[in-house]
Amino acid sequence: MSLPLREQSQDALQVGAKTYHYYSLPKAAQQLGNIDRLPKSMKVLLENLLRWQDGDSVTEEDIQALVAWQKDAHADREIAYRPARVLMQDFTGVPAVVDLAAMREAVKRLGGDVAKVNPLSPVDLVIDHSVTVDHFGDDDAFEENVRLEMERNHERYVFLRWGQKAFNRFRVVPPGTGICHQVNLEYLGKAIWHETQDGKEIAYPDTLVGTDSHTTMINALGVLGWGVGGIEAEAAMLGQPVSMLIPDVVGFKLTGKLRPGITATDLVLTVTQMLRKHGVVGKFVEFYGDGLADLPLADRATIANMAPEYGATCGFFPIDEVTLSYMSLTGRDAELVKLVEAYAKQQGMWRNPGDEPIFTSTLALDMAQVESSIAGPKRPQDRVALGDVPATFDASNELEVNHAQKPHKSVSYVASETGDRHQLDDGAVVIAAITSCTNTSNPSVLMAAGLLAKNAVERGLQRQPWVKASLAPGSKVVSDYLAAARLTSYLDELGFNLVGYGCTTCIGNSGPLPDEIESAIKEGDITVGAVLSGNRNFEGRIHPLVKTNWLASPPLVVAYALAGNMKINLQTDPIGQDQQGNDVFLKDIWPSPEEIAESVGKVTSDMFHKEYAEVFDGTPEWQQIKVSEAATYDWDEGSTYIRLSPFFDDMEKEPKAVQDIHGARILAMLGDSVTTDHISPAGSIKAESPAGRYLLAHGVERNDFNSYGSRRGNHEVMMRGTFANIRIRNEMVPGVEGGYTRHFPSNEQLAIYDAAMKYQAEGVPLAVIAGKEYGSGSSRDWAAKGPRLQGVRVVIAESFERIHRSNLIGMGILPLEFPAGVTRKTLQLTGEERIDVAELSQLKPGCTVKVTLTRPDGTQETLETRCRIDTGNELTYYQNDGILHYVIRNMLH
Repeated sequence: MSLPLREQSQDALQVGAKTYHYYSLPKAAQQLGNIDRLPKSMKVLLENLLRWQDGDSVTEEDIQALVAWQKDAHADREIAYRPARVLMQDFTGVPAVVDLAAMREAVKRLGGDVAKVNPLSPVDLVIDHSVTVDHFGDDDAFEENVRLEMERNHERYVFLRWGQKAFNRFRVVPPGTGICHQVNLEYLGKAIWHETQDGKEIAYPDTLVGTDSHTTMINALGVLGWGVGGIEAEAAMLGQPVSMLIPDVVGFKLTGKLRPGITATDLVLTVTQMLRKHGVVGKFVEFYGDGLADLPLADRATIANMAPEYGATCGFFPIDEVTLSYMSLTGRDAELVKLVEAYAKQQGMWRNPGDEPIFTSTLALDMAQVESSIAGPKRPQDRVALGDVPATFDASNELEVNHAQKPHKSVSYVASETGDRHQLDDGAVVIAAITSCTNTSNPSVLMAAGLLAKNAVERGLQRQPWVKASLAPGSKVVSDYLAAARLTSYLDELGFNLVGYGCTTCIGNSGPLPDEIESAIKEGDITVGAVLSGNRNFEGRIHPLVKTNWLASPPLVVAYALAGNMKINLQTDPIGQDQQGNDVFLKDIWPSPEEIAESVGKVTSDMFHKEYAEVFDGTPEWQQIKVSEAATYDWDEGSTYIRLSPFFDDMEKEPKAVQDIHGARILAMLGDSVTTDHISPAGSIKAESPAGRYLLAHGVERNDFNSYGSRRGNHEVMMRGTFANIRIRNEMVPGVEGGYTRHFPSNEQLAIYDAAMKYQAEGVPLAVIAGKEYGSGSSRDWAAKGPRLQGVRVVIAESFERIHRSNLIGMGILPLEFPAGVTRKTLQLTGEERIDVAELSQLKPGCTVKVTLTRPDGTQETLETRCRIDTGNELTYYQNDGILHYVIRNMLH
């Protein structure tokens, strides 16, 4: 009997004085056949299957299927993938730790060993989503915002400190350090992982899943990683494999070079638009072509970061010389860099000039064709050439829900700081934020922003007074190199003072606008804009009063702060006047490639060594937080931040049979591109909303509401905030924006939460109906947890975004797709229909499910919907009422 492939493929690699053991793909290929033209990302998956082959979760047939993928560049086979580690940020990390703590309570109640609820893989949680831009535009902004962050989030931070002590293999990077993806790229990521097992040093590719959709940024380093819902990440850290279909891989060929004045942001917006149009949801994208040789790793990171915006599972860049140079620059150990090179070359994972792997489909871009762009007003894939921005803004006004043709508005206001009177016009830029992981990891665009600020100040230009400007870098290294290039003072002069190290405006933590600006916007119903160097500009996300949001490179963020209005054509109109009253144009102050290169040359390894030497220490305030040593958490019944979640309250040791759905009412009927922000907002909480009413009733002052994102450890707030986005449009209440619906048979218009509770009291199950790309955007587990707590049993949509579909199953909600050509519109649904879904005990992955609609007049129609439970593992999770229930039951056996 021949040995398993796993045993046959073992080999050793000598790097310097050290011997590393590994699972050799060339050795395995002797049995499996040629793998030379397998995409590099697929070779990472192949090694993973080889290393984890156990004859049960990973079989030789799985490995052979991945190699056979080369024949058609497609395979319909489920595999079990085990990433090396898990990455979290605090908005998603807090509910994940709440779930782990609640799982310990459930295991204890059911007579199990609570110590089994412990991560089996390393987990890093970076606190980066909690700093809000309350203070801006002065030298004290950073200290003031950090002070407020520690005050507001004390309960959450106590809880995370407890988790740090209570759980094994769980590290927390304290607040004020940076954004998780940038910290991952600059410090945590290793490209090749190694650890001691049974006295041997084992080397294998660094892989991960993260509880934030932009985990994909690490693919720039040749590290295969993507975002999953918090629910799936918890299962992964507790030893469950990630169940996935062998992916299609789209090859994206890059040639040429960017022209002077064109940024990595312009490039990524072009790539995003191309890939969205091509259709890459659920697929890997792998970049190849000779253009990569001159594409800096920071530019690659900008492209990899926005994989969720183009819809792909990941955007992968193979390891090459550029990877090694970046690892050395960022202070990685020299021995690790040598291992990365030796391992990648030995395994055929190294990018060679002229590589042409087999791909499912391909696209190509000559980077010399990229033009200066921004994206907006509400989707990252809607790229707009810079000269077309004014017309696009005007068109966005015409699409307003409540204004068929909106007249131009202008309101006079008095600035509270100076007492000066100003006009606020339609198109005014009220927020200009250099923020988010996408661009603040990239020295070239940050130096360009600083140089543009310098040139502007020297010409006597100033930020317009109604613009709230901010600088929130993704790591402290950014402050070091801006200071080294002597650019900080110029950014400060224009109001781009440091406000924090974290994901601020991009996640909706833009903070309040000055009172007089908010009043003017409301008084004139003025359509204003935010310009940010982020990756997300969904409706209602950035600020409740800002209806148009635009993604732009950091230098363009500065430019729009100077211009002050989206209606200015930055290519042809003056951006301002100098001291002599002469017009100054953007081209006059845009830095030259030589200036940018000289400034980028100021970035040194010492900066990375200095900032990451104490990455886990935190401030004295963080270190002084006292926590208990108990294995289970001491829940505070009065807390409005951290509550014991109810998901396991009624759980029994064995799963019950799945019940059919009878007489479900439609809770919401939604259109295309409904994002997880629409379903579970992250931003501010309105006082009159169900969540606001709950907080007020519990003695929380309006100023202390914080955000939905920060309250994800409290299910009471989150279930009330579900479908509560101020811009969501439920077609059951035409002409109304916000989280409202109609309750039947009463026909009463209610907040969605209030209607859901009424249905729950009546014992009526609920359904959600939607269009295409349901659940696009952030990997937000509360977008599935919230509907579950409201009583939603099934979501029927035209198509689903990958992570959200997985999250629904993880919470025991059934995702179904309408038959081709059938939509809520062709069916002429009104929301009054009742829904029956039968034979749920007979479900198979991808099977047809009969859905019966009963109209108010009693007539019925049966649809043959497609079950979007795609794999056997997902079916098991659904039958257990969710993935975590399944994991707990495994721990009890």
